[in-house]
Amino acid sequence: MKMIANLKVGLRNAQFSYNLTFRYFILLALIAIGVLAPIRAQDSVRYARPTWYFGLAAGANLNFYRGTTQELTSSFTVPKAFRHGDGIGLYLAPTLEYYRPNTRLGGMLQIGYDNRSGNFESVVTPCNCVANLSSSLSYVTIEPSLRFSPFKSNFYLFGGPRLAFNISKSFTYSQKTNPEFPAQVANADISGDFSGARSLLLSMQVGVGYDIQLTSQEKQTQFVLSPFVAFQPYFGQDPRSIETWTVTTLRVGAALKLGRGKLIKAPNEKVQAVQPGVTFTVNSPENIPVERRVRETFPLRNYVFFNTGSTEIPDRYVLLSKDQVKDFKEDQLEVFTPKKLSGRSKREMVVYYNILNILGDRMGKNPSSTITLVGSSPKGIEDGKAMSASIKKYLTSVFSIDPSRINLEGGKKPKIPSEQPGAKLELVLLREGDHRVSIESGSPSLLMEFQSGPSAPLKAVEFVAVQEAPLDSYVTFKVDGADKAFHSWSMEMKDEAGVVQNFGPYQQEKVSIPGKSILGTRPKGDYKVTMIGKAKNGDLVRKEASVHMVLWVPEQNEEGLRYSVIYEFNNSRAIAMYDKYLTEIVTPKIPRNGTVIIHGYTDIIGEEAHNLELSQARANDVKRIIERALSKAGRSDVKFEVYGFGEDQSLAPFENNLPEERFYNRTVVIDIISKKIK
Repeated sequence: MKMIANLKVGLRNAQFSYNLTFRYFILLALIAIGVLAPIRAQDSVRYARPTWYFGLAAGANLNFYRGTTQELTSSFTVPKAFRHGDGIGLYLAPTLEYYRPNTRLGGMLQIGYDNRSGNFESVVTPCNCVANLSSSLSYVTIEPSLRFSPFKSNFYLFGGPRLAFNISKSFTYSQKTNPEFPAQVANADISGDFSGARSLLLSMQVGVGYDIQLTSQEKQTQFVLSPFVAFQPYFGQDPRSIETWTVTTLRVGAALKLGRGKLIKAPNEKVQAVQPGVTFTVNSPENIPVERRVRETFPLRNYVFFNTGSTEIPDRYVLLSKDQVKDFKEDQLEVFTPKKLSGRSKREMVVYYNILNILGDRMGKNPSSTITLVGSSPKGIEDGKAMSASIKKYLTSVFSIDPSRINLEGGKKPKIPSEQPGAKLELVLLREGDHRVSIESGSPSLLMEFQSGPSAPLKAVEFVAVQEAPLDSYVTFKVDGADKAFHSWSMEMKDEAGVVQNFGPYQQEKVSIPGKSILGTRPKGDYKVTMIGKAKNGDLVRKEASVHMVLWVPEQNEEGLRYSVIYEFNNSRAIAMYDKYLTEIVTPKIPRNGTVIIHGYTDIIGEEAHNLELSQARANDVKRIIERALSKAGRSDVKFEVYGFGEDQSLAPFENNLPEERFYNRTVVIDIISKKIK
């Protein structure tokens, strides 16, 4: 009982000390915010988020002792070995960090004081006396870490080696008297330094953190508070070269960091003249419709994705009862909505999540059609077949499809896998996409026009929906030569009332922004647009333009057409399989003097720059095929607009949370509209 009481007292004292440390730390953060708050920057001044940060990290080390300790010094061995213990120690270190906003990789370095003190659990010696042992271990620690932000956000992971130099290795040993002899005089406590203490430890750490921005981009000096948790396992953390004592540490703390952002725009700044070859133009449509009815031909991706470790059809897919089959209609899918609807294009996802019902309905109407269900699972062939069997069971029991019309196959990977040999990055997302059942068929009645092979989509579904903020309503900003002259460029838009909106930074030459995002609910507006380019020599380049924007609702009978083509992962060559489809199905639907808007997208897997190029390549391939078909028909009346948006999640058709959403984002969308209203 005395041992427990002593331990509680020690923990209370340690807790008070570290609570005081953290209160002081938080007080410094609040003072920093209070000092900075009154210093208001001028309205037009903005600074980029810093890339270098300096600061102070503080935390509590929760230390856990394991192993055996009995020989305290070369001349003093206690009668009974100590085995387990714990304690709380102070961590305090200056920190240096480098990371660029909206990127994944960065670096961290902390060098400071690291306390690993603690108390061993009491033991009873052969004389029936309770003995206690406390240690005071302290180090100067050097901890370089790789910083990784998987979502390009404020959340980050970190990990790296720990190099620790011992500066304190003392102990205190106490032994009480035998309770059976109350008159016995207690022994004096024995203090000293552990023998065999290692002067250098080499271990490792992993952890998570989150950056909380304390100051806005109107201030050049920007403060960030980063709570963190780090785990340092016992590997390499044996403080002595003798015996088996090891230390495992869980560190909880926060870092207060500051950095200086580079000026985006400053008043009275001397600006370099526009470099040769760099021009800035703005194109605002005369009529910016907020919505348009669109008749969409939506491709039906022939994959059903399964949850990791499961062979059952996920509940996000719509599964009917046998009684509901008679009421199922492909063009009235609003009645059959999934339980969990994910994605910004809800109408399209309702179509996709009814894929098994659409397939069952079509097989019932085409009794000669057959399919092969190919399940792929990292667990092997049998697991893949079990996934396929769950779909077969649904089709045969609910839609009464003859089992002989459905063949089953299984494998570890699909025939067209997303994960390629040698791939090392973002494997979790790639493998989620490969854990699926592919629906293959040789029956034309089930397949999209002119398609064949294991990746051929099923026959597309046609429906009419309202398209909000159509692409031709976007205001286009173009900086010719930006890719060669600038590291990046941004825009500042000021309306008649002096209200300023900021957009960017961008790297590409052409950027399109929805007119509604600029005007909001205003029917019209006049804007002064300033392009601010950061030249590769560090200078700022400005160019101004004026633009008048008008927002009104289109005529009631205005209706566009939309088609889509879809790709496998990291592939722009798949467009060849759509050549006949684009030539014979899509091109004849383009009206005289119409406009064809072609926009390409990718999912979030891969680097942003590569995905931007990939989406542009896909869109240009589609344009080339349609132009060639028009030329053969003797037509030159069609206007084209081509965009590659890459993985831009503010413009992507779908979310990127689920594999089916990522697969549908690997697309080129073709919008066909009649001659614009003037």
